Amino acid sequence: MTERKSVAEKIDFLRKEKNAVILAHNYQIPEVQDIADFTGDSLALSQMAATTEADIIVFCGVHFMAETASIISPEKKVLIPDLKAGCTLADAITADQLRAWKREHPGAVVVSYINTTAEVKAESDYCCTSSNAVKVVQSIPEDKEILFLPDMFLGAYAARVTGRKLHIWPGECHVHAGIRTRDLEEMESNHPGAELVVHPECGCTTSLMYEGMNGSANGNGNGNGNGNGHIKFLSTGGMIKHAVTSKAKEFVIATETGMLHPLRKANPDKTFYPAREDAVCRFMKMITLEKVLQSLEEEVYEVKVPEDTARLAKKSIDRMLEITV
Repeated sequence: MTERKSVAEKIDFLRKEKNAVILAHNYQIPEVQDIADFTGDSLALSQMAATTEADIIVFCGVHFMAETASIISPEKKVLIPDLKAGCTLADAITADQLRAWKREHPGAVVVSYINTTAEVKAESDYCCTSSNAVKVVQSIPEDKEILFLPDMFLGAYAARVTGRKLHIWPGECHVHAGIRTRDLEEMESNHPGAELVVHPECGCTTSLMYEGMNGSANGNGNGNGNGNGHIKFLSTGGMIKHAVTSKAKEFVIATETGMLHPLRKANPDKTFYPAREDAVCRFMKMITLEKVLQSLEEEVYEVKVPEDTARLAKKSIDRMLEITV
């Protein structure tokens, strides 16, 4: 415990000395979340990167998130404590594949989930996150064809809620895709009074929305999304907001297990169960306190997006932020 405290104290000293800010995604290990200046979902952290006055951003997340921070704040030094912290969903489509898809649908509007590389964002018209995908799709004129990528479950969710016909890329997050309807059915049986809270990336999303469980389910992915039954489709940021205001005392959480930590911190009087104990992203868990300390000490590993790519990618991010703010 003393050694861990010493590492945290060194981190605290260095961030002040170097005017650094530490951003941590909700899926990071608890120790990293606890030493961060700000924790949140992809949208909240994107907004924070855009407004921080720090000289250095230490991004405790995966690589595309650090890229996004670099795109938004090119004048700042953006560091990621482990360069191997990647994302299988971001790897699901390349810029070349997107360009080929666009040629098949000339004039279509491209909406890219923020879980994409900078090169893919540069080929997109809009970015979106799980908390604002519905708003972004709704903002596009109804006579426009839409290409949605790369997550097929989030795409199906956005199509269902908005009633729009979307062309959806068949990508998935390997962690969320593994959370199936049968997992929630089992948890519902074990905890009959619990609310079911589901991230729209989950593999169970489509079947739950079309079939429902103990009632219909609908939602908009943000802090206000809910259904007529007891199933809520929410981003990680939306999950925290909902759990604070909900009268329920028990919740089954269908997303990466790192989300349980901020939920329990914000709601110590409530109980949270993971839909699957093994819904763990090994990439998110790569970053440790020791790696954060090394990142600050040596100012590694810098993530810098080429200027031309960043300029184009920023347009899609700015359009998203204009709709959300």
